This record gives sequence, C-alpha cells and structure tokens, in this order.
Amino acid sequence: MANIDIAKRVHDHTFKMDPIVRSILDTDVYKLLMLQTILQEWRDIPVTFSLINRSKTVKLADDINEVELRDQLEHARTVRLTKKESIWLAGNTFYGKERLFTAEFLQWLKDYQLPEFELAKHDGQYIIDIHGSWADVSLWEIPLLTIISELRSRAAMRGMGRFEVDVTYARAKAKMWEKVLRLKQLPNLRIADFGTRRRHSFLWQRWCVDALKEGLGQNFIGTSNVLLAMDHDLEAIGTNAHELPMAVAALADNDTALANSPYKVLESWQKTYDSNLLIVLPDTYGTTRFLQNAPKWVADWKGFRIDSKDPIEGGEEIIAWWEKMGVDPSNKLIIFSDGLDIETIESTYHHFEGRVRTSFGWGTNLTNDFRDCAPYTNDSLKAFSVVVKITSANGKPTVKLSDNLAKATGPESEINKYLKVFGHEHLSEKEVFV
Repeated sequence: MANIDIAKRVHDHTFKMDPIVRSILDTDVYKLLMLQTILQEWRDIPVTFSLINRSKTVKLADDINEVELRDQLEHARTVRLTKKESIWLAGNTFYGKERLFTAEFLQWLKDYQLPEFELAKHDGQYIIDIHGSWADVSLWEIPLLTIISELRSRAAMRGMGRFEVDVTYARAKAKMWEKVLRLKQLPNLRIADFGTRRRHSFLWQRWCVDALKEGLGQNFIGTSNVLLAMDHDLEAIGTNAHELPMAVAALADNDTALANSPYKVLESWQKTYDSNLLIVLPDTYGTTRFLQNAPKWVADWKGFRIDSKDPIEGGEEIIAWWEKMGVDPSNKLIIFSDGLDIETIESTYHHFEGRVRTSFGWGTNLTNDFRDCAPYTNDSLKAFSVVVKITSANGKPTVKLSDNLAKATGPESEINKYLKVFGHEHLSEKEVFV
C-alpha cells in the first residue's frame, strides 16, 4: 500500500466516485476521547456544527462542484464501524492504558451513523450546518473538513497532465524529505502528525506519516489519525479541543458560571481520564486569564497545549505559572500545535530544550504544503484556513475568543459579552494562514 503511485491515482480518476471518507476511524483521536465524555455528561444537548472558512478570498463554492460535494457527504453517512476496527479499539492500548474506551461507548459507536446535513451557497461560499444532539453531531467535524480540503485539491489538479501531476508530487516529496532531514538534527525531538483536518488528501497524509516514521524513528511519536495509527502500528495522539469549553460556556446561566466554565470542563474530563490524558487547552477565552483564575489542582495535570499564542511567549507564560504554583517545569509537558512550520519547530525546540518537556503536533504545514510545487502557479493548491466549529448549544450561540482574536467565532454581540467577562487586554490579533 505504501508504494501506491499517488500521481497516477490522482490523474486516472476512473471511478464514478472516489470516496474520500472510507472509515469512521479516519478521524482524529481527540474526537473519540471527547465523544466518550460527551456521552457521559452532555449526550442529548441540542447543538449545531458549522463550516467556517476563515480565508475569505478562497471561494469554495467556485472551486468545488456542488454535486461532488453532496455525493461525498452522503457517502460519508453510509460508513460504519467495522468489526476489525471495533476489536482494535477495544484491545489497543492508548496512552499506556488498556480498555480506554468502555464497552458501552464501543457499542454506541458500532451503531453510529453521521446525521443529515444542510448545504447551501452564498457569495461564493458553502454554508454547511449539522443539527442534532451533541453526541450525534460531534463526529462530523473531521470528515467534513477532509472532504472540503481534498475536493479542492482534486479540483486544482484536474486540469494537469500526467507529467505535471507527477512533477508536482515529486517536488512535494522532496520538500517534505528536506524537512525530515532538518528535524533529524534535533536529538530529543518528540513530534506527531496532527494534519488530518486540512490535509491535501488521505493518500498524501499517509505518505507523510510513512516518511516521518522512516526518517525520524522513535522521535516520531505517532499520529492523531486513528485509522493511520491502526494501520501503521502507531500511537494515536490527541486529547481534547475547543469544542468542550465552547459548549459548556454556552450552557452557563450567568456571568459567574461563564467565568468558571473552562474549569468545569476540566472537572468533567478528569472524571473520565487520568494520567497522560490530563492536558490543558487554555486558550478558548485567553490563556492569560485562564492561568490567573485557574484552581491549584490544574497544576497537577501533566501539561498544556498551546494552540493560538506565539509558542515561545505562551510557553514562557506557562512555565512562569508553574513556578508560581511551586511546580518544577522540567517534569511537565508543553505541546505546541498551531500552524507549525519547520522554522517554528526548530526555534521553539532550541528555546525550551532542557527546561521543560516539549512535544509538537505538526498539522497543515505537514500534510498540505504544496507551495511552489506545481510546474506553474496554482493558488488553489495552497492550504487555507477552514474549520468546523460548534456554533450553538442548547439554543444559545457559542463563542471562541482565542489568544488570537482573528480566530474568534460567534455573533459580535456574544463576543462582546464574553470579552467583558474574560477581558481582552491580554489578547492579540494576527493574520491566520492555516
């Protein structure tokens, strides 16, 4: 399978429809981990998930054929957990823990089907919303994103000749391998593939994972993609995302409850998980304010994931907080995961080496970096910033502020309300590329 000629496969699309989503497990492991908590704590809360294209100049409805999009989305709804996948989930060890997923959860997943979606077009963009109970809707995030991303990649390459496609992939492979060679110079590096959501394609993500596995050996610690982890005998890496604090915040019935909601999420999380899965994601409403008001017991968690703050600035802030709490940072873990490129990984690694344990979740710039790889300029091959977010919970709009306000989501009136509760002086705004 690793020797598939990707260029030939892309060029010779002879299928009536080449399915993008072929497995329920072609998703990030954090979705399954969060889903198990959601089923236990908030199963039936009505929610809406929506596609949000943050790259406004990219007109998805112009780039992607609507019939193809509908066909791919409908096909994804036919995919079910297979017997092999169920056995693997039940018997595999995750984060050193056996039977991480309960029998009740696996039985629920065995019968699961992605729910119906709503699709419309406006001003060159697709409007895609999914409504339903939180447990039913949550898993749509990753397949929707992978379908959008891969259909755009296919459209960009559709007019290329066989040799143009071949040269494009040859250049992308060489570019990727040069990155691997640079990363080999970092002896204590711990890096994982976090590139499922906005990948160029499934086959390309698999090629990148193979390259990292061969090139970096033990320094490549795994992949967020559950299917690839299963097929490649890798660790499935990931914990939780902004979805949880966004929904729980929307459920708050007053400002005090709203201010406390990020910590309520952590309380619920540690009912389900312990040890290596106790990783804090602090930036939904601003890392600085989160740390100012965090209960002492948060310092007992294994570490933090920095997602929307400058990695060195965010890392220094967390180290200072640990020291303030009387905790030795050298025993803790910081995971860096926002828009990483090779230069950011190198500089962050060197800055924190020996002071704190570090790990890198390499996303879009790993699995969708085709800049300058086509024989001619092809802007449609450039990665863009698209997300699927929970946009309402229990009839109320959800909000994400982020350390970078350019990533903020929610109605303006609600964003202003949250800014009053959580403050804004510690937030910045900078352009988002991926």
